[in-house]
Amino acid sequence: QKPIRGIVLSFFGLGSCGMYNKDIMEGELCAENGVLYVAPYTNPWSWMNRQAVSYTDEIVDVLLEKFQLSEDIPIISTGGSMGGQSALVYCAYAKRTPKACVTDCPVCDVVYHFSERIDLPRTMYSALYQENCSFDEALRSISPIHLVGKLPKIPYHILHCGNDSMVNLDAHSRKFVKAMTEAGYEATLDIIPGKDHCDLSFDGKRKYAAYALKYIL
Repeated sequence: QKPIRGIVLSFFGLGSCGMYNKDIMEGELCAENGVLYVAPYTNPWSWMNRQAVSYTDEIVDVLLEKFQLSEDIPIISTGGSMGGQSALVYCAYAKRTPKACVTDCPVCDVVYHFSERIDLPRTMYSALYQENCSFDEALRSISPIHLVGKLPKIPYHILHCGNDSMVNLDAHSRKFVKAMTEAGYEATLDIIPGKDHCDLSFDGKRKYAAYALKYIL
């Protein structure tokens, strides 16, 4: 609904390559409040590499031109799992700095995550193959916890499921939020009890949406 008051970017998790064929609840909620809900179709193994950053920037360029929006329209960066990592990393490199970042079970330590599961190394090597630096340096360039101090000083809201078996709570979100708060950032951690990876409860989903919209409405 117009007038358009803001943009919510929603990044996918690892391997996601399906395309929406109908409106989803999050999108409808945003639309009802005059917010564009945008799901960039980046490479499913992108890990917010340079191509994914540039691709997302271009999508925002097109939206601003198409809808004749102001350059300072609020943009909120969101996502879950690799999409959560992507939302955080995008804040560091985006052409237009998001106003806030909201994530669900995000990968916060990519260097650690490289060996956390056997399915991960090939995806990260694919994402970073063309980087003109060592592989360790490339991993750190897309690792939120290694970007503390480089990330913009905006609010960060992290939700993480207490029984996450895919992205360890202590090694990622808890460690990241501690580092961020110690570095003077506004960063919060909400733990969703009894839930596995990216399986937010109804209340968790409401809180996630409320965090995303509070900086626009």
